[in-house]
Amino acid sequence: MEALFRALEAYQHLDPRGWAAVGFALPWWGGAALAILGLLFLLFGNGKLFRLVAGPLGALVGLLWAPLVAQRLGLVGEDRRVPVVAAIGLGGLSLGLPHAASFLGVGVPAGLLAGTLVGGGDWALGFIPGFLIAGALGVAAHRHLSALLSSVVGGWLLVLGVLAALRPVTPAADAVLRQPWGVLAAAGLFALAGAVYQLFVRLSPQERAVAKVDRARAKRKSKDQEALEKRWNNYSKDKGL
Repeated sequence: MEALFRALEAYQHLDPRGWAAVGFALPWWGGAALAILGLLFLLFGNGKLFRLVAGPLGALVGLLWAPLVAQRLGLVGEDRRVPVVAAIGLGGLSLGLPHAASFLGVGVPAGLLAGTLVGGGDWALGFIPGFLIAGALGVAAHRHLSALLSSVVGGWLLVLGVLAALRPVTPAADAVLRQPWGVLAAAGLFALAGAVYQLFVRLSPQERAVAKVDRARAKRKSKDQEALEKRWNNYSKDKGL
């Protein structure tokens, strides 16, 4: 478990090789579970099921980036409790309010990028505007971002999980994991397919709600028709028709 947490620290920086190295820290059963989770995210990540993405995404933001942001802003020092508290807090917030995941998932990376570009002692002057502006845009585009975010997360988890699950079976998985850009490319293709499916093939939440109402209305109409026919048959029998 400690090796896994050390591997996850790579996600605090632009380190594709470190990102793919998480696959070496996972047992095969953990990789299989991760692959299944990724597939679910790709297929059903938007709509109400986005909560299943939003909660872990908020927790991941809290675990990986909240301590870094808090330290850079001078709010806390190096405290091992900060990642746990941040993960629980942001994960719970995102689970209860999925729009928060769009805000955090877009705002925090954009803020970190802006802070890095500004650099030096003016890091906060880059981070805070970038975080707030990008986060607000993320909330405004929540439906599309929920599909995109869930697809990106799902694509990466699917590829990483499959490779981790296959490591005990074939040495080719180790070779692929040592090619981070290839892993990223494969995850990107899956993410693209998932986003296209969720945005253009799968019905939107509003369309699903309308379809549900139409099905209920058709079912009620069918029952009313059956009841009318039954009453007419009984009436005909009574009249000897």
